[in-house]
Amino acid sequence: MQIYNTLTRRKEPLAPIEPGKVRMYVCGMTVYDYCHLGHARVMVAFDVITRYLRARGYDVSYVRNITDIDDKILRRAEENGETIEALTDRMIGAMHEDEARLGVLRPDAEPRATQHLDEIVAMIETLIDKGYAYAAPNGDVYYRVRKFEGYGKLNNRDPDEMRAGARVDVDEFKEDPLDFVLWKAAKPGEAEWLSPWGPGRPGWHIECSAMSTCCLGETFDIHGGGPDLTFPHHENEIAQSEAATGKPYVNTWMHAGAVRVNQEKMSKSLGNFFTIRDVLEHHDPEVVRYLLVASHYRSPINYAPDALADARKSLERFYNALDGVELRPGEVDPRYDARFTEAMDDDFNTAEAMSVLFDLARELNRAKKEAPDEAPALAAELKRLGGVLGLLQQAPASFLKGGASALPLPEVEIEARIAARAEAKKAKDFAAADAIRDELAALGIVLKDSWEGTTWVLEAPGD
Repeated sequence: MQIYNTLTRRKEPLAPIEPGKVRMYVCGMTVYDYCHLGHARVMVAFDVITRYLRARGYDVSYVRNITDIDDKILRRAEENGETIEALTDRMIGAMHEDEARLGVLRPDAEPRATQHLDEIVAMIETLIDKGYAYAAPNGDVYYRVRKFEGYGKLNNRDPDEMRAGARVDVDEFKEDPLDFVLWKAAKPGEAEWLSPWGPGRPGWHIECSAMSTCCLGETFDIHGGGPDLTFPHHENEIAQSEAATGKPYVNTWMHAGAVRVNQEKMSKSLGNFFTIRDVLEHHDPEVVRYLLVASHYRSPINYAPDALADARKSLERFYNALDGVELRPGEVDPRYDARFTEAMDDDFNTAEAMSVLFDLARELNRAKKEAPDEAPALAAELKRLGGVLGLLQQAPASFLKGGASALPLPEVEIEARIAARAEAKKAKDFAAADAIRDELAALGIVLKDSWEGTTWVLEAPGD
């Protein structure tokens, strides 16, 4: 199995520190607001990675942290007139609802910064003792970037070039503009936690260093996150962790691609910012998941009406193939399993894996017509491989009807019109029967007649 390593900028064989076990940490959400589409990309990408590693027989310890101490959280709680705990608990609950609807399995551990303050303080003390950090007169504690020789290796950037960068904070209490905060002194009236340097709160970067090493050890296999975290967050994590322990921090760094909206960067200022729950109000969660899975996890995704319509059509092809077939799980079909495994072993290439599923669906459709005895095993294989990607877990009839929220007419009214059409056909009023069929088709409700009666599916207009 080959995985692209952001640190080395090449694909490398997966070689777990402990054979058969993979320890993986992914930077999670700062819980001051609802999760957005960018969060969904990271959630789903590493859910697929976890599912596949387990399907390949690895014992995966998947840790995704929760940042519940942050300036944005403090400001939002004050704006809302609620406690920090009330805000973060509410947003964590909403996050779990969103990920469950997207079919994202819960991580094995979800450490919160507030639960690891002792470890955070201990790591800062270690960095001070080793000369990598210093306490400033204002109560802040800073990391000495230039003392760490490997700084910039994740992003292949020289510290001197970064010094003039717009993202480097200038502070009169810093020894060097590149230095970043490990502990931030509390201002009057702010929420605070006690430390040897006075009341305050930890910096964002040190939270992840402390939580990851606490949960997975001083060196672990995989660290993941969104595309915007390579600098400064992950660069700073490396500097902190390796200076504190004297050991390599992470063997493989993985980063998911960005989400764009109609080919533009998602931004509140552009008015194209969508939360997960905004999107799921109008689209089947599996359609959204398919859009996020169908592209390679490192590639950017474009969220647009056409892309969602295409995702819906693709899922309909799978569910139409599965519809009406009784599953008969049997032996793994080597024709499709080997190709699927080859694709996923190549840096989790879901785009290529999806093409295997389409070939399997075509074979299933052929078997339904020409070799019905083969169809149940093929259907079971399609559902099994789809399940590795977290897809095709609904009943076909349920998905094809689109769900009550997506229907252009109440289901009882659809059934009433089907009954009226049947009466018209019985009375040999075929013009009236055809008019009912055409009216429903214009709404995306496609009728399917068989000797057993008439059923219907919801398809996008123009399918």
